[in-house]
Amino acid sequence: MTGTQQLSPTTGTEVKSPGRWLALSVLVLAVLLVAVDATVLGLATPSLSEDLKPSGTQLLWIGDIYSFVIAGLLVSMGSLGDRIGRKKLLLIGATAFGAVSVLNAYATSPEMMIVARALLGVAGATLMPSTLALIRNIFHDPKERSLAIGIWGATASAGAAIGPVIGGALLQHFYWGSVFLINLPVMAVLVLVGIKLLPESKNPVSGPWDLISVGLSLVGVIGVVYAIKEVASHGLTWEVGAAALLGAVTLYAFVRRQYALTAPLLDMRLFKHRGFSGAVLADLLTVFGLSGLVFFLSQFLQLVQGRQPLEAGLAELPAAVGAVVTGLIAGRYARRYSVRAIVAGGLAAIGLALAVITLIHKETGYPLLGGALLVVGLGAGFSFTVTADVILSSVPKEQAGSASAVSETAYELGAALGIALLGSIVTGVYQGFATPAGVPAGTAAAAHESLGGAVEASAGLAPDTATALVGAAQEAFVDGLRIAAGVGAAVLLATAVAAWFLLKGQKLEDGIEH
Repeated sequence: MTGTQQLSPTTGTEVKSPGRWLALSVLVLAVLLVAVDATVLGLATPSLSEDLKPSGTQLLWIGDIYSFVIAGLLVSMGSLGDRIGRKKLLLIGATAFGAVSVLNAYATSPEMMIVARALLGVAGATLMPSTLALIRNIFHDPKERSLAIGIWGATASAGAAIGPVIGGALLQHFYWGSVFLINLPVMAVLVLVGIKLLPESKNPVSGPWDLISVGLSLVGVIGVVYAIKEVASHGLTWEVGAAALLGAVTLYAFVRRQYALTAPLLDMRLFKHRGFSGAVLADLLTVFGLSGLVFFLSQFLQLVQGRQPLEAGLAELPAAVGAVVTGLIAGRYARRYSVRAIVAGGLAAIGLALAVITLIHKETGYPLLGGALLVVGLGAGFSFTVTADVILSSVPKEQAGSASAVSETAYELGAALGIALLGSIVTGVYQGFATPAGVPAGTAAAAHESLGGAVEASAGLAPDTATALVGAAQEAFVDGLRIAAGVGAAVLLATAVAAWFLLKGQKLEDGIEH
């Protein structure tokens, strides 16, 4: 028995220990670690661009390679945690995450930064499935588990808020790499306290970890996502077609192998549960619609509206506040009304808020932006919390790691696709702006790589010419952002309709498990 689960010697029923809530506090630290890292990168992008001078393509890779790698490895790591122990994997991953954060902080070239972000993805892939799987095994009362998942999700949202604020303060006084070093104290607390408080759990009949399946999963996901990214950025070429074919064939082989194995890396039968499949699909498309917008919003606030990093971070707070509020009450409302009403309603709210973003321009006042971000957060808190609960409730607790990994894979895959496709829309529209007269060819080429490059390149021009160049670049960037927001809105509204039908009849559990 663990410190969070004990049986009464007289009745044999479960005695709830307060240790389960202390254990949850450690798990949310891991969530905080990943959430902070994801948000501070977007805020640091302008400073990073000035220092490392990445091309537009390299900048996108820096933004999405983390998601590519983590998406390719989440299923494998969730399955590994089921086998060797989720606590063990979580603590190993947290230690590695902190160590690799140092490498990110001191990267000296775009190529080194891309590699460092990829390694961070390997470490990050161990964290999120472990935390959700441990919640599934620590909290046996479904109502308590819903609250725990709400706290888990609210912490992720709080991390999204804390990251920009702390990152903004650091960026105003230190170099951009300092935003990665804030991971170190969080990692230290997580490991030292987690050793004492977290119970170990694993699948007692999981079988061996199939390395061939690990390789197939990684190659398949990265191949497909890379192909989509390149098609969106540069069109279809034979190299891109080859990558897509390789990824698709490899994923097909992965699925066939899972059906053949007696101890599969991922039990494909999970997807026969309509609620499970509907929740996974909702997560993937929701993050797809949001991620490209979020990745470029920090650049809009800083490089278009001229806000300082700390001010830009504070400007993004309403989304996190909204998600925290609704994340804590989502489970209760899903039981009072219905799962599909809460999820579909949350998704529709996000879609409408993104539609509002299509109206922004350079001089847009903060009330419109802040209001839209608040609605995004409210909708996301309802949707993500309930879908996570549905996914965990749909499987036996022994498979919690694999199910959690599927949920997180959908999240990270959606983020990668969103940055790749919606980000490519922004980049494509941006790169088409007309260069003002009097701008040298070399300066114009640098300006067309990225908005940060345009601001930096303008420094060597005459004042009037510099103003014209930066103004044209900013207008093009905002045009791209509006189009991407429109695409995201359409995706979210369509997802809301799909969730309404896929989650029909789905309910959250009420009885205590024994």
